[in-house]
Amino acid sequence: MAEQSLSNEARAPAEIARRIEAAGSRKTQGDLASVFALSILGGAFIALGACFATIVWTHSGLGFGMARLMGGLVFSLGLILVVVAGAELFTGNVLLVVAWASRKVTLSALLRNWSIVFLGNFLGAVATAIGIYLTRQWSFVGGGVGAAAIDLAAAKVSHGFVAAFFLGAFCNALVCLAVWLCLGARSLTDQILAIVPPITAFVAMGFEHSIANMYFIPIGLLLAGDAEALALAGRSAADLGHLTWLSFAWKNLLPVTLGNIVGGGVMVGAFYWFIYLRPRHSDAPAS
Repeated sequence: MAEQSLSNEARAPAEIARRIEAAGSRKTQGDLASVFALSILGGAFIALGACFATIVWTHSGLGFGMARLMGGLVFSLGLILVVVAGAELFTGNVLLVVAWASRKVTLSALLRNWSIVFLGNFLGAVATAIGIYLTRQWSFVGGGVGAAAIDLAAAKVSHGFVAAFFLGAFCNALVCLAVWLCLGARSLTDQILAIVPPITAFVAMGFEHSIANMYFIPIGLLLAGDAEALALAGRSAADLGHLTWLSFAWKNLLPVTLGNIVGGGVMVGAFYWFIYLRPRHSDAPAS
């Protein structure tokens, strides 16, 4: 009975670090077609979470804090689907830094994985944005859903480079901590419960997630180019001149992606590698 009880306990941090290291090695060995397909799913799953959050934020009447909290709670759907259903997510794969630091994967293998997964996530998220646009969901509540989506996109391309970078860094520190906690879980329920608080926190605090923004900003761009959607939303094209595909790429996606890499790779991955996995003199064989 004591042994069964022990096996149900969460894994210790050092064991989680070793599992992250091993997972990083496996991820770089998968066949490219499967990794790419899983990456498309990852982008779509995060986009669905972003769409869910947009609905919750529309005319919520909850006040700023509670609205952000509820939006973050439902956005957790995206990472739950990635982890439980199975998909590849760039922001989580930033933790491959752990396997690279332990020399389990090469730098070229790490960069190849990141490139494939980032591209697949982009295609999955943008395709979902196009699909949601075609559903005319933005016309719900008299165009209120479209107005919320446009305002979100416009706000996201209004950050300065430095602000966007650090918003991205803190975001992916929390995302990677959610992934880290998942690898300490021993049941499906544990995994879901581990995901929700960090993901809810990053959304509520307004941090920036590169893959989520591959949905949030393109859906806003599609709506900003639709005269009917603008009219229903009560927005003017003249007021949205700063919302362009170029501003999406350079004022949001670039700094946020770099911040995501630092937040997950350095603030989480490198720190835990240093604490639990770095070589120590005591590890060397006796002469």
